[in-house]
Amino acid sequence: MAHTLNSGAGLAPAKSANWHWLGVLPFLLFAALFLILPTGYLMVGAFQDEAGHFTLANIIGLWTDSVIQAYWISFRISAASALGGGIIGFLLAWAAVQGKLPAWIRPTLMTFSGVASNFAGVPLAFAFLATLGRVGLVTALMRKYLGFDLYSTGFSILSFTGLTLTYLYFQIPLMVLIVSPALEGLKREWREACDCLGGSAYHYWRYIALPVLWPSIMGAMLLLFANAFGAVATAYALTGSSLNIVPILLYAQIRGDVLHNPNLGYALALGMVVITGVSNAGYIWLRSKSEKGRT
Repeated sequence: MAHTLNSGAGLAPAKSANWHWLGVLPFLLFAALFLILPTGYLMVGAFQDEAGHFTLANIIGLWTDSVIQAYWISFRISAASALGGGIIGFLLAWAAVQGKLPAWIRPTLMTFSGVASNFAGVPLAFAFLATLGRVGLVTALMRKYLGFDLYSTGFSILSFTGLTLTYLYFQIPLMVLIVSPALEGLKREWREACDCLGGSAYHYWRYIALPVLWPSIMGAMLLLFANAFGAVATAYALTGSSLNIVPILLYAQIRGDVLHNPNLGYALALGMVVITGVSNAGYIWLRSKSEKGRT
């Protein structure tokens, strides 16, 4: 009888584990409706013409000069914002987590980062136009009190530099949120051991901290790259059609009045999915490598 009871007790976790899937169902449903099915629709549409017949013309169309230029500009903007956001965000996170700052700095920075990392789209574009536009507040104050005309230097909020600067607003806070847990994983005993052995701060960062942190840092930058490459609302609201990047060209192909080739737009979107997918896969791989390095 005792054996029977033990067997029944052993089956209980298996039965209860089946109910645990109910908590995952909303996520699976959301992923299927807004990730898997749309991606499959893009993949099918990229290899069809307007009549629904199979064709490779849309994929071949990606190799035209205008499309290649759009991908190249998007790649440069994403790389620049990922690099700048990664460096500045890492320094901010390091100062808040490892630096000897007042206790209120860290929760304040984390709260702001959580809000700012999700502040994008039309509101962000309007905020930067009102701040750094040709008649923006900061531009007017610099002209009035410093006698410096920002736009006389060739700067424009509607250019490559302006869009990259705008992206940094949500890239830096996102980097802070991603890399802070990795900085928290640095054990105090490692620094103390380095000091006891006569090592300096350079030796600690060169041989201990950076080898542990580099997978997290590189993975976070890949995630920032994917985040910027797929951003469309901010770029369209800020620059309109003045900057030839992939999201704006995609919008023009699917919804535009002059450029209207939805299937080419699907091919453009498929290319973006491939690039962002590779970036996210690299982030996941580096993150798993980082977690294994701490165990």
